[in-house]
Amino acid sequence: MVSRSAHWWNNGRILALLAAACFSMKAIFVKLAYAAAPVDPISLLALRMGISLPAFIWLAWWAGGPPLPRGDWLGMAGLGLMGYYLSSLFDFLGLQYISAGLERLILFTYPTLVLLMEALVRRKLPNPRVWAAMALCYLGLLAAFWHDLRQVGDSTVWLGSGLVMLSSLCFACYYMGTGRYVGRVGSSRLTGLSGAMACGFVLGQFMLTRSPAILLDLPSSVWVLAGATALFSTVLPIWLAARAVERLGPSQAAAIGTIAPALTIVFGWIILHEAFSLLQLAGLVLVVAGVVALGKLK
Repeated sequence: MVSRSAHWWNNGRILALLAAACFSMKAIFVKLAYAAAPVDPISLLALRMGISLPAFIWLAWWAGGPPLPRGDWLGMAGLGLMGYYLSSLFDFLGLQYISAGLERLILFTYPTLVLLMEALVRRKLPNPRVWAAMALCYLGLLAAFWHDLRQVGDSTVWLGSGLVMLSSLCFACYYMGTGRYVGRVGSSRLTGLSGAMACGFVLGQFMLTRSPAILLDLPSSVWVLAGATALFSTVLPIWLAARAVERLGPSQAAAIGTIAPALTIVFGWIILHEAFSLLQLAGLVLVVAGVVALGKLK
């Protein structure tokens, strides 16, 4: 008889792998939605966050906790603004112009931005080994960027890469901010509250700039892909990652999560028929090696 602890939903490594796979599919779903119909990023993002909103509210309710002071509510709003609203908006905008693989590699470098922000706050430069690890990351990004530039052959790759880099910067700001509140609020409640507020920002922007009739005119395929983005690449991986951290600890769970860029590139090659080259492979290896090295140097 198989014990309850042997089930996959109690295996930290399987949970971490599933979380990485779900996160890696986000760019694939978004690119498929862009290909299915002429949908703009704000409308697609509104669909994603509108479908995600009930799950974020439930997560905040399920986590429970005492009433929050006004300052913490403002903090949740700020985290939602940076982490799930602006970061997602720049990401969706950038995915119009670059491959899913390059997008994932750019987002994956957010730890380097966190380290640079910490250095600014502490007014202390990183040590040479940290600089070397960051150099690996950006050398890999340069290789992956050159791969996309050769495939597309125009300046839109610069625009898309810049937008996704802004997305990574916003997520780094969110990551920095969580350290201030997670101890008081709790990780699940923080995620639920900041996510729900981000949904409000996104839906508010949509209502101010678009007509709701736009969503009704979209084909069912876009709704299905937006739902998949919300459920399988937003809500589910957050839950899976939280359970994986509970069982493995943050370091080991994060180490397993480094497979996400490779999965995005593989999914992009298989599902989107994106070009693959040794240059892109070299970029992947360098970025992952740099991020892993940074994790060990912290």
